[in-house]
Amino acid sequence: MTTFNRRDLMKLTGTAMLAALTAPKAMAAMASEPAMSPPPVGDPLQPIDPELRPAAEQVLKFTADMPPLTMEGLPKLRAGGAAFAAPHLPDIPVEERTIPVGKGMPDVKIFIVNAKAGAKRPGILHMHGGGYIAGAAKWEIRYVQEVARDLDCIVVSVEYRLAPETTYIGSVEDNYAGLRWMYDHATELGLDPDRIAVMGESAGGGHAARLAITARDRGEVPLVLQALIYPMLDDRTGSTIHPPAHIATVGWDGQANRFGWQSFLGQEPGVKGVPAAGVPARVEDLSGLAPAFIAVGGVDLFVQEDIAYATRLLEARVPTELLVVPGAFHGFDRVAPETYPARQFTTAKLNALRRAFGETLPAA
Repeated sequence: MTTFNRRDLMKLTGTAMLAALTAPKAMAAMASEPAMSPPPVGDPLQPIDPELRPAAEQVLKFTADMPPLTMEGLPKLRAGGAAFAAPHLPDIPVEERTIPVGKGMPDVKIFIVNAKAGAKRPGILHMHGGGYIAGAAKWEIRYVQEVARDLDCIVVSVEYRLAPETTYIGSVEDNYAGLRWMYDHATELGLDPDRIAVMGESAGGGHAARLAITARDRGEVPLVLQALIYPMLDDRTGSTIHPPAHIATVGWDGQANRFGWQSFLGQEPGVKGVPAAGVPARVEDLSGLAPAFIAVGGVDLFVQEDIAYATRLLEARVPTELLVVPGAFHGFDRVAPETYPARQFTTAKLNALRRAFGETLPAA
């Protein structure tokens, strides 16, 4: 049986670190009328793939006694994540820089992973998860080092500003600044500017989808792929749209989602008048976007919105690959990476990037 420690559990983007958001009390500071949620399923482990149940059970135990999060408690929650960042790989170089965002906005920090001057390798602009309100690029360096190593590519990860201090208006510009800087400095980085993908997990996946739209609209940086890993795409989930009771029994749930979206948008989510500029699922025209790879667990809170987004991309003639892993909860691949469902998931993700980069897939 697979065993898990506190660091393993903290890898679960948007779940262990943010589980306090799932408590109903956390919503009291958000709105006068809390959203109604469907009743929980009797056994939260029943919908989970049997191989993933030990990890899910550990997540539930780990988060059971966490206090509810309020806006006042958010700084403490953010600070606590640093203790669980994995050590860096010594043989994959990492450089930290600060670059301008422009438009009267503060500069943003980026981490450049696995650059090699004189080469011409593909690259990924990466955005971390954390419900739009937490997480940090610096804590994800080990993960992006592994991606860069496995794909022999460059990764630039953006330390975008978090909500609620900064709404989507600021973080979208932070991420675009990282993408534009990466493209403009291709020679210095040993990057092929015609082989750039964007990728993120959870809220980072939402940012990646939003960044692909921004790149299309501005027409300055071509993208070969948007890799959206259980992306957070629709503010209506948990506000006016509720999944069946067997969905999201472990990890990020509807109440947490509402908290994250309200912080990110700076207004009540799920209602009319929410700006499409902050919500990929509300963008009407998806034509002309970069090809997409979308992967999500079958009992992840985001499964319905991710399937819906993939369908809309296909309808807009955007080449799209969709992977739904049965019985997999939010962030399962980070908590239980050695299980078959997680290995299947990770292999599909890496192979989608390899295909987008025009590279040969490894032998099965």
